[in-house]
Amino acid sequence: MQPGGSLPVGPAMAFCRLPFSTHIAGQRRRGPAPPLPQFHVRGARRAGVTLIEVLIAVSLLSLLSVGMLFALRVGLNGLDKANKKLMDNRRVTGAQRILEQQLASFMPAKAICAAGTPTQVVIPLFQGEPQSMRFVSTYSIEEAARGYPRLLEFQVIPREDGRGLRLVVNERPYGGPQTAAFFCLGVLPSPQYRPIEAGPASFVLADRLASCRFSYQEMLPPPDIDRWVDRWIATALPQAVRIELRPLETGAAGLQPLSVTTRLHVDRLPDLDYNGP
Repeated sequence: MQPGGSLPVGPAMAFCRLPFSTHIAGQRRRGPAPPLPQFHVRGARRAGVTLIEVLIAVSLLSLLSVGMLFALRVGLNGLDKANKKLMDNRRVTGAQRILEQQLASFMPAKAICAAGTPTQVVIPLFQGEPQSMRFVSTYSIEEAARGYPRLLEFQVIPREDGRGLRLVVNERPYGGPQTAAFFCLGVLPSPQYRPIEAGPASFVLADRLASCRFSYQEMLPPPDIDRWVDRWIATALPQAVRIELRPLETGAAGLQPLSVTTRLHVDRLPDLDYNGP
């Protein structure tokens, strides 16, 4: 102890007298702080993907692309078949409607046969054969019912590939008996006409047919019953016309050509003069 009752002051006592903040600061100045522990994660240094992963991804993408393309191809093929069937059905219904309209618009016309010869005569213009037919109608494919009368020539011809038959029609302007004189060659023993020829301007009414046949109804006096004949040789007009169509290929998916039977609504006989003497 120091005189006066005070405790001795030494280095240890001096340290104890220092403030708490000074003591902590002194400890901090003794050396650098220990480094923080570092945690190493396994695989953290790898970047990107491996070759195996790339091959697997490419293979999966290829399989998905092939599946999508195959489904797209199947869908397009189905759409193409449906459109083809729809067009075939429209063609069949359109051809049947055209035949019915042309026969219903039958016009009793005349033709000069053997023009410029002593046997020249005017007869009704109608040619009826088993596979050809010629008459005048006010309905045509080009102008429908709004145009001038047309001389229609129906002919059954074989297909280019030899598979089945085809029904075609030619439409020629009709300007009177003089314009039809070219087609009529004579009347002995029955009316003789020039053969019907199919050309680039011919319109195909029915295709892929197994058979096509024309027949004509002949009106007989009672008590006989009217009969159908396959060749018209009379100078009068038939009572009705039938066109029998049989398809080459039958199937339930599409419409099939049907036979057309139409009565000729003629109230004026072409061989009579209604103007009087």
